[in-house]
Amino acid sequence: MRDILPADARRWREVEKVVTSTLLGYAYEEIELPLIEHTELFARGVGEATDAVEKEMYSFHDRDGESIALRPEGTAGCARALMQNGLLYNQTQRVFYSGHMFRYERPQRGRYRQFYQIGAEAFGLAGAEPDAELIQMGWSCWQRLGVENDVRLELNTIGSGSVRTAYRRALVDYLTPHREALDPDSQRRLESNPMRILDSKSETTRAVAANAPRLTEFLDEASIQHYERVKELLAAMDIPFVENPQLMRGLDYYTDTVFEWITDRLGAQGTICAGGRYDNLVEHLGGPATPGSGFAIGLDRVVLLHEEVNAPGDEGAADVYCCVMTTEHTAWVFDWVERLRRAVPRLRIRMHLGGGKLKNQFKRADQSGARWALVVGEDEVANRRVGLKHLREGGQQEQVDFETLLARLTETSN
Repeated sequence: MRDILPADARRWREVEKVVTSTLLGYAYEEIELPLIEHTELFARGVGEATDAVEKEMYSFHDRDGESIALRPEGTAGCARALMQNGLLYNQTQRVFYSGHMFRYERPQRGRYRQFYQIGAEAFGLAGAEPDAELIQMGWSCWQRLGVENDVRLELNTIGSGSVRTAYRRALVDYLTPHREALDPDSQRRLESNPMRILDSKSETTRAVAANAPRLTEFLDEASIQHYERVKELLAAMDIPFVENPQLMRGLDYYTDTVFEWITDRLGAQGTICAGGRYDNLVEHLGGPATPGSGFAIGLDRVVLLHEEVNAPGDEGAADVYCCVMTTEHTAWVFDWVERLRRAVPRLRIRMHLGGGKLKNQFKRADQSGARWALVVGEDEVANRRVGLKHLREGGQQEQVDFETLLARLTETSN
């Protein structure tokens, strides 16, 4: 778990704003979800045998003895919230959420035990079109952030629930005779979650899995048609993709389409966004049969990628720094500055507090990154004006009244 310090928080805010405004542009509505849920929700929704639940979830008993957990992902909680509040009965929902998730993982760059996700979910919409729209939203995010040339879309289908059941049996039959050649994690997964063995990073396991039955051999006609339609729509939208038949995803609720957005700029932690379709999730949670699809963006990694690709910004903490020559005029300055903030809400105005020489105040103004300095002394208060000085372009300080100041700062902040 880590701190996001002020300099990093500025880039973080910029990236998050781009992503959330993109989702709002697709008319997805925001939903807020709790950090803590009943452990059973994730066991039933995500899958007891998944790493996220079995090995990585922070779960504990509360004072009433109930088993609760810090959320390891957002989709199950989102489905629970919509179902519990009657929003999935004969309705479609397109929503997004953001916030921290928690998994007990080995910390490294781009992988943290407390991490931040922005998730988008579409419920009640069958067919390939919602899948394609979600991918298009991701592509739009990368374009607006200027990282589209540094990501690739990997795509696969894992078929319907019945397809996965048949394939799972065939996979277990193939892998069981090779059990001793598998890494310890894969041996454990052989009975509980054999499809995850195909994602193993172990070279010996990958060598065994190379000759395993292919999921494509088990796909039914409906699954094939769905997948072909997704690819057709992506091609029509000029969104490049790579088919990856080994792509499985690690959560049990996925069906049919699965995808990942991957970058090579961040080393081992290259997946910045992942998602797919989950037509059985709501039913597994006790609700009505409801088609669904969605994705989760790992904001920690997207911010790192944005930093890798884009030059450091020159944005500072403030746009305007107000220097006060004598503390007896502080109340008067408070009033002026507050009027200015209300008139131009996008301006970030920092007022100097604590007195001190004007030279030192100008030094603080420069360190804040502000473009403008306001100077207030006895003459300014007597004339109901302030001194205005451009800190980046130089030039003489000028005396301006409130209306002139407002016009000048409004013009330059557009």
